[in-house]
Amino acid sequence: MMEYQRPDVALSQAYLAEAESTDGLKRPGLILIQEWWGLNSHICDVAERYAAAGFTTLAPDLYRGRQANTADEATHLKQNLDFADATHQDLAGALNFLLQHCSKVGVSGFCMGGALTIAAAVHLPALSAASCFYGLAPAALANPALIKIPFQGHFADQDDWCTPALADALQAQLPDSAEMYRYPADHGFFNDARPEVFDAASADLAWARTLDFLHRHLES
Repeated sequence: MMEYQRPDVALSQAYLAEAESTDGLKRPGLILIQEWWGLNSHICDVAERYAAAGFTTLAPDLYRGRQANTADEATHLKQNLDFADATHQDLAGALNFLLQHCSKVGVSGFCMGGALTIAAAVHLPALSAASCFYGLAPAALANPALIKIPFQGHFADQDDWCTPALADALQAQLPDSAEMYRYPADHGFFNDARPEVFDAASADLAWARTLDFLHRHLES
């Protein structure tokens, strides 16, 4: 865990997983945005996986140390999160921190973090790519039609929140260059800490596609 400064000079905490550099060059960076459960061990593990793949990864603690163990707790924490502040302060500060140490910076997030990935893609133009897992931003927070950076989306066919119809509506607003993928799985299929929804085949395929996307857009 470490601290970084937001644009309003307040400090936020985050989990930092640094990618090794064998050639002395700056590595690309990635902002990793938590699910509604909080910055838990699963998200930290994903950050380490990204770092092992070559991306220095910063995962902001948007709940300020709190985590949820039940859906009711997660709902409470999510409802009390100021999404605009998280976007324009926590995520903007994370981007500024990574730009000091990395060549290019992308963003990726899951569920609630997917919604904030869309918001970041709209409002933080210094980002170079965005990969969203089963998240939809409220219209008042971000208009996907304004996304100008390379965008990738991963959505589940059996999702009863980010439904296929809503994923279709999102895709209709995105530029033709956006990559959109569907998986025969449930919402949260990437989370191997939740066996009731985890789908190994879908998760492996989504991971391979995400790494390919990030390598193409953050290392060029």
